[in-house]
Amino acid sequence: MEPITTFTSRTVVLPLDDVDTDQIIPARFLVTTGREGLAEAAFADWRYDADGNPIADFVLNQPETKGATVLVAGNNFGCGSSREHAPWSLLDYGFRAVISTDFADIFRSNSLKNGLLPIVVDQDVHAWLLANPSAEVTVNLDTTELGLPDGRQVSFPIDRFARYCLMNGIDQLGYLLTQTDAIGEYEKNRAWPV
Repeated sequence: MEPITTFTSRTVVLPLDDVDTDQIIPARFLVTTGREGLAEAAFADWRYDADGNPIADFVLNQPETKGATVLVAGNNFGCGSSREHAPWSLLDYGFRAVISTDFADIFRSNSLKNGLLPIVVDQDVHAWLLANPSAEVTVNLDTTELGLPDGRQVSFPIDRFARYCLMNGIDQLGYLLTQTDAIGEYEKNRAWPV
């Protein structure tokens, strides 16, 4: 995983509520266990017509959204079934963070474990971001703040362990591997039952 500390990006606004994981990545793309190549599957049923041609008015097909790494989504983003492919597809597309007023718990957990930062903001900030597509924001995971173009610094919540892993570019297994010396020492000194 790529470490996240501070980055600045334009936003892509997808102002739809209750976007479920099957809309983020349709089930027919879940045949792989690899994370690469899933960018084309992100929002596939909204991005392409039946013949596979891009739908011009879908936000990810518009030239001004290319290269943006922050998605501003509607309320209750990532609801539905659990699938790691949803954050995988968003990451492979190039997103590093998704902003909403709330996320489905499983989507939030899968995102944090795979390097995608879900940022929860209040209704007022969310409404401002929805009304200002392509706004340039700064994500600062060190201070857990979202910097807006008008100068506001908005705090966002994040679990301490997830924050540590994201800032160090490691997942849970990667964290355990950094602890092998301590684990070995513990096991060496542990009194095993006879």
